[in-house]
Amino acid sequence: MNTTNPFEIETNKPSSFLNVLTILSIIGSIFSLLQAVFAFFTADKNYQSMKKTMSSPELDNAPGFVKGMFNEKTLMMAEKMADNKLPILITGVLGAVICLWGAIEMRKLKKQGYTLWMIGEMLPLVAISIFIGAAAFSGLSLIGYLFPLLFVILYTVHRKELKN
Repeated sequence: MNTTNPFEIETNKPSSFLNVLTILSIIGSIFSLLQAVFAFFTADKNYQSMKKTMSSPELDNAPGFVKGMFNEKTLMMAEKMADNKLPILITGVLGAVICLWGAIEMRKLKKQGYTLWMIGEMLPLVAISIFIGAAAFSGLSLIGYLFPLLFVILYTVHRKELKN
């Protein structure tokens, strides 16, 4: 005997909200991939540029908010980014690819997609904290962590839609 409701429609498609989340995750993953490659090729130049700017007497004439962006902490971060650009590239690319894979799996309503996406989202954050330290989680760089945090919350709330 069939115990399912004949009026209930069984679909293998994500809800419109999950659909939008996964599309945004796919776009974000591609953007993260490009950003990781770009950061690799510009890390040394950024460090040298910041070092030159900080030693320039013209910085004294700059507005206060500009002076606040050029300090020893940001110079140290730029130096560590340049020194560790290869492992940061590898973890950034790997994280973006795993996030992309996870988002595609969630579009198929597979629970493993959530786990993959979460690993891909956290991998670069852990790597940054290892290679750069706690300074990576301060100041304006905190803005970059708002979207991942928001998506973790939204995916966790909508995880119940995922199957096997």
